Amino acid sequence: MTGTHTLPAEAVRAATETGQERLRALLPALTDEGVREPSELPGWTRAHVLSHVEGVGLALARQARYALRGELIEPYDGGRPARAAAIEAGARRDAAALGDAVRAALAEASAAWAAAGPADWSRPVRHRNGDLRSALLAWWRELEIHTADARIGHAPRDWPRELCHHLLDHLSSRIPEELPLVLTATDDAFSRRYGDAGAPAVTVSGPLTDLAAWLAGRTPHRPPDCRRSGAPVPPPELLAWP
Repeated sequence: MTGTHTLPAEAVRAATETGQERLRALLPALTDEGVREPSELPGWTRAHVLSHVEGVGLALARQARYALRGELIEPYDGGRPARAAAIEAGARRDAAALGDAVRAALAEASAAWAAAGPADWSRPVRHRNGDLRSALLAWWRELEIHTADARIGHAPRDWPRELCHHLLDHLSSRIPEELPLVLTATDDAFSRRYGDAGAPAVTVSGPLTDLAAWLAGRTPHRPPDCRRSGAPVPPPELLAWP
């Protein structure tokens, strides 16, 4: 397994570019009727999800632009209320306007992240008080997860394996400390135990993409197999996103 702590920022940037190209290729199929259909996220249409991708892509690209100048700026002018209002307003656009806006945001993201060099990844950013590399990882997560959320032809079962490993690492804080849990991929070397090593654990097993989808709160292609002491049990409840 390649841990995200060792995945070079340049490799993350290349993976993000691949994800952006994938989304660009899916946009021409959008229709005015289709963007009003439900997404994977409760209460949001496809248009809401794509409007959010546009906004978060621009926000994180702005983090990169300012960081490279040695400056800090909030991801969104006006904070979360302004972010929510922009998503609602953007979701009212027709398919052509929405597609054009997402393409423009992806172009800005590509240009902003391409400007970063090997010595830049530790530059501080305001986003979660992290650095440029952590902001790039956030964009990778947002891009891949929400492309799947939009239900436009890319699902969690299509997520790259490197992304799945990153999600299983990044989202491990969703596992309650008091829950002895073992996650085991049936198609990968990934296996990890959490919680009290001496207590009977719930074992959640399945393909790597299904484990990542489950931990991310998304619908796996097939529900993971959950057992305690060999007997089937319901999937355990997870904590909020980090």
